[in-house]
Amino acid sequence: MPTYLDSRFLQNLQFQTLIYIQIKFCRFMDRNPFLKKRTAVIGGALALAAVTIPSAVAQTGEDVVGLQSTDYVGISFWIATAMMLATTVFFLVERQNVAAKWKTSMSVAALVTGIAWYHYNYMRQHWVDNGSSPIVYRYIDWLLTVPLQIAEFYLILAAIGVASVVMFRNLMIASIVMLVAGFFGETGAWEIFGDASTEIWWAIGMAGWIYIIYEIFKGSINDAAQQASESVQFAFNSMRWIVLVGWAIYPLGYMMGNDMIPGFGEGDMNIIYNLADLVNKTAFGMMVWYAATMDTKAAASE
Repeated sequence: MPTYLDSRFLQNLQFQTLIYIQIKFCRFMDRNPFLKKRTAVIGGALALAAVTIPSAVAQTGEDVVGLQSTDYVGISFWIATAMMLATTVFFLVERQNVAAKWKTSMSVAALVTGIAWYHYNYMRQHWVDNGSSPIVYRYIDWLLTVPLQIAEFYLILAAIGVASVVMFRNLMIASIVMLVAGFFGETGAWEIFGDASTEIWWAIGMAGWIYIIYEIFKGSINDAAQQASESVQFAFNSMRWIVLVGWAIYPLGYMMGNDMIPGFGEGDMNIIYNLADLVNKTAFGMMVWYAATMDTKAAASE
């Protein structure tokens, strides 16, 4: 009889091993600052170790389904998965090269892409095996990573002492409303509005997003950011433009995959979602890294 290793077990083992290595690596480097110049070598070894842990199912028999050269949706899943892992390792390595007040922000950036990488292992296999949208996996990922991205606004302002719990709470509530509404609308889990549920849940989710945009462009969060240093203002301005422009891709994908825009389907929606995740999650973290690097260099030159 053919034997195989369960892919979910392997993916869990891969994720848990990487997280364990990440924690040990960060603690070790924090206790040994003289080793900072060697972080690139150590980081490269971590990346190699993470990649060589098996993440795909090992099977024998006639039922194996592989990625087809014409499956552009599946290819987009694979590209996104690889990029999420690469940026996770990058953020963890660079975390050691920034000032202490930025380390938490860098850790959160790594968490965002690390959690996304973990879920993309499941999503890509779901698509290849079933040819259907892994919508539940995707919303589980978003329910974890989007609040973490919102937390980045709080963290960069908290680093200079101008953040408040109230502003963080309001943004967090708005992000959860946005995500829960999207989940109900796309899955049909709660068709409280009858035949119009898809469109009404989309509108409710949009309201949450618009509130976030208002707060970071015109509200108290924007006012607080004006008191920040040049590097913090750079990070804040870059991140809020990502929320405005980059996050606009998601409602477009929602409309394409739910018959709100004629001529599109699940495949188009998943390519759009994968592109949006790739741009937004990695770019968000890169802006934090760039600001942290600028601020650290400026402080060292004083």
